[in-house]
Amino acid sequence: MALDAADAAEMFRELGPVQVRRMFGGAGVYHAGVMFALEAGGTLYLKADPGGAEAFRAEGCEPFSYETTTGRRTITSFWRAPERLMDEPDELAVWARHSVAIALAKKSAAKPRGRGRGRKGAAS
Repeated sequence: MALDAADAAEMFRELGPVQVRRMFGGAGVYHAGVMFALEAGGTLYLKADPGGAEAFRAEGCEPFSYETTTGRRTITSFWRAPERLMDEPDELAVWARHSVAIALAKKSAAKPRGRGRGRKGAAS
């Protein structure tokens, strides 16, 4: 499954508008300004946090991983979506909303604090 904008719009219609961006031979799927899903090698992966990964494990799913140019295996926070979700758009939307929430929380936590704002004696 090579995911394009029309496929993603249909797949995630219960979630709302999504955008697809090609990357690394696959595609990132974005909603609300964050990447919450990844298509690679014809497989759909959803973002998870350490606590949520257990739900993916319970479904027999594994995280997306890749080998770096130095031969090191890197495991990501994206987990293969359970196959059953492909036929259950309402349930896929529940999992996708959770993935979006995780991506938004990570983005919010990663925001750098403004330099010099609120500091006494800071030059203007």
